[in-house]
Amino acid sequence: MPSPSYVRVAKKPLRLDDEMQFIRSWMEKPLSTGAVMPSGKALARTMARYVDPNSKGPVIELGPGTGPVTAALVEHGIDPARLVLVEFNPDFCRLLRTRYPAATIIQGDAYRLRRLLDGALNEPAAALVSGLPLMTKPLRTRLRLMADAIAVLQPGAPFVQFTYAMMPPIPKELSGISAEPSNLIWLNLPPARVWVYRGL
Repeated sequence: MPSPSYVRVAKKPLRLDDEMQFIRSWMEKPLSTGAVMPSGKALARTMARYVDPNSKGPVIELGPGTGPVTAALVEHGIDPARLVLVEFNPDFCRLLRTRYPAATIIQGDAYRLRRLLDGALNEPAAALVSGLPLMTKPLRTRLRLMADAIAVLQPGAPFVQFTYAMMPPIPKELSGISAEPSNLIWLNLPPARVWVYRGL
């Protein structure tokens, strides 16, 4: 059995490969990738914490990238077979299929969520976790995504979204929606905040 120090060394190249792949994707399409680096562990764990592992139904993740939030969801107790991962980048999709063979991987534009998920869900989702760069999109696009999210979620289920911006990515005054911010996550680079939206 390998020693703990050996395990730590063995994991490092994988993380560096993820970071290099993320940087490459960001350089090629910065508005699509939305971040130079994958989400840090503190941010990923904060996002996962808002998903109840004892809930029933699929858990949708938008823009999982190389999977740091996906890993946090699994560590939090979400069965990988419940995961529906929606990713635009085909290279990331191939990586996710290797790491999470039990999950459903859908390649496509998450900003057309309802059309993309048509026929893919057998029941309303228990949660939706988003790593999309919402602040790079016009407000009407963000509002359409919110409407699509509420349409596929169970009543009161969380729509979890992170942002690097000081303002909420979707206005918290939106009618029929509750909005709850996390504390600022200083351990993430850059610091980020999580917003949790629920339909009323």
